[in-house]
Amino acid sequence: MGNKVDKNTDDKVRLDKWLWAARFYRTRALAKQAVEGGKVHYEGAKAKCSRVVELDAKITIRQGADEKTIEVKAISGSRRGAPEAALLYSETAGSEKARSDLAVGRKAMGQTTISDGKPTKKQRRDLQRFEQQQL
Repeated sequence: MGNKVDKNTDDKVRLDKWLWAARFYRTRALAKQAVEGGKVHYEGAKAKCSRVVELDAKITIRQGADEKTIEVKAISGSRRGAPEAALLYSETAGSEKARSDLAVGRKAMGQTTISDGKPTKKQRRDLQRFEQQQL
């Protein structure tokens, strides 16, 4: 009768739950969607949400235009503050360099923001001025 099972044990944690606890995604549902959508690779292969996370595993996460390769340093199934969550993983040096190089390239190309919506009033006016100058 004294055997109370703790459902939040840290020895076996699902991939989607670990990503949520490490604060890569705001909700577990978003973490699950990312894993199912192929945006998360575990040890170089497409992963399932139910995959058990192990220490020193390499996880590749694609978020927007950035791709991070991280190494699991600790396992936790509970979401805590950002300073504690940052202790769960470390980004590889190659990944940091690649992300910074891509950011510099995007900035040089003027692609700091990508908009899918309609242009603002100022953007429309600039576009009209440009078109008038071309005629």
